[in-house]
Amino acid sequence: MSSSDGRVALVTGTNRGSGKAIAEELRDRGYRLFSLNRSLAREDWLGELRCDLADPAQIRRGVGQVLDEAGRIDVCVSNAVERVLDPIAELSEADWERLVSINLSASFHLVKAVLPALRTGRGVFVAMGSHAGTRYFEGGAAYSATKAGLKALVETLLLEERRNGVRACLVSPGAIANLDGDDSAHKMSTRSVARCVGTIVDSWPTDLVVGEIEVRPADLAEPPITGIDRLLHV
Repeated sequence: MSSSDGRVALVTGTNRGSGKAIAEELRDRGYRLFSLNRSLAREDWLGELRCDLADPAQIRRGVGQVLDEAGRIDVCVSNAVERVLDPIAELSEADWERLVSINLSASFHLVKAVLPALRTGRGVFVAMGSHAGTRYFEGGAAYSATKAGLKALVETLLLEERRNGVRACLVSPGAIANLDGDDSAHKMSTRSVARCVGTIVDSWPTDLVVGEIEVRPADLAEPPITGIDRLLHV
């Protein structure tokens, strides 16, 4: 489909990894792309706006700039994330607060800013969750807590805004090969995750909504503990 149809997508955190792949996928599907990034990728087609997503005022300003330039937002993907994997005893208050700001609160402020445009265009809001939101692990308190909160936010958004024509979806992936050079057979490629997002927003029938979708790597690594012996490690 040609970009001449005017559809606009806004994606956060597109300077690398799955965020960049999602932006490329939506571009290839005909969307005009804008992104909010703290660190710029400096891609001409990306429509980047510098934004620290920990600052609600910068989010509002960035969305306003997109609407001033494009006049619409049809798809918004909240992808930007930070991870600090420290045990609770060692996790700093500053790291906790920043992860809550970037991984959870930023999605709330982003929704508030884009919602009028999504209502007008009967658009889609996608938040990138994680298996960490339901499968907890040592060192993951801040990351898991924010991803669990994101699940609640998106489900509530779906309940409240579906009657206004807004579809909301949480995509909860397992392990993604997000770092350059990572070719693990036990992780999903960023391109595969991006195709999943592109299909949800662009290819599925408009008379249904995907409230949440969980995706996992197709090749399963052998776990160190199996069967009932898992109970020894809970």
